[in-house]
Amino acid sequence: MTTTASAPKILSVAPMMDWTDHFCRVFLRLFNPHVRLYTEMVTTGALLHGDTARFLRYAPQEHPIALQLGGSDIQELARCTAMAADYGYDEVNLNVGCPSDRVQNNRIGACLMAEPQHVADCFAAMQAVTRTPVTIKHRIGIDDLDSYEHLYHFVSTVAAAGCREFIVHARIAILKGLSPKENREIPPLRYEEVYRLKQDFPHLTIHINGGIKTVSEIAGHWQHTDGVMIGREAYHNPWILAEAMTLWNETPPERMDILQAYLPFMAQELANGVPLNQMTRHILGLFQGLPGARRWRQHLSTHAHFKHRGIDLVEEAAGFILDQNRQEVTA
Repeated sequence: MTTTASAPKILSVAPMMDWTDHFCRVFLRLFNPHVRLYTEMVTTGALLHGDTARFLRYAPQEHPIALQLGGSDIQELARCTAMAADYGYDEVNLNVGCPSDRVQNNRIGACLMAEPQHVADCFAAMQAVTRTPVTIKHRIGIDDLDSYEHLYHFVSTVAAAGCREFIVHARIAILKGLSPKENREIPPLRYEEVYRLKQDFPHLTIHINGGIKTVSEIAGHWQHTDGVMIGREAYHNPWILAEAMTLWNETPPERMDILQAYLPFMAQELANGVPLNQMTRHILGLFQGLPGARRWRQHLSTHAHFKHRGIDLVEEAAGFILDQNRQEVTA
């Protein structure tokens, strides 16, 4: 999945714990066929010793899709990469950016930025077992290792092992003193360092991530990098993915058409025993910013946990949007 000089720029949705599950990804795909989707981070331990089929499950329409792995044991990472390749994932991504205490204690995530050679060894072992591209997602630095020189050393070390694609969150992670939420907001964004990384490594595919909220910002970052990854904005306001269709000179879909396309999937999953609220929690932002959106969210949030409710509840909630539109037309 590495870009070339003539390849189109890349837009992706970040791996987000508790958010970008199978049900969320199927929904987000309906907004834009070009966007890369990433799973939640799956630890090697969970994949090797847990419900493997559940962790690796995805629907055909989710392509292009990447599995993000969390881990630092070289052999375990290689085994999990081979499993992902067997399942047909388009990319395997190693998490070197998560700042939570839980993953640090297990030598997972951003703390690995202090060990660039070990990350390089992990990458080499992962890539050796598959032709599926292996990529790295990381921060621009951690704690006192926050200079551009450290970032350059990290990328050059991992690139020397053969890695050609890096997704860079343009904030450092402060592992001692800040929560994961604070690490997404407090350290300042330093986009220029990601731009500089692309200038210094023109042969590498460099994506930028962090604080990106509009289509114009996506287009702006594309001027300096090969790809843009958006996170929370794509979840809370997924319409940004549809608006981004204009960057491919294509017309965005209608929101109601997106909902209608999602309903058969929901009905199928309900028949398989999936609770309604496991799916409706991901669609609350569909009408973000439109009249009636608040009532849509409230209706779903209030009633979706009742076992007797199904697709009819979603259609009721959509009625608030339709009613508001009718009122505006007749006003």
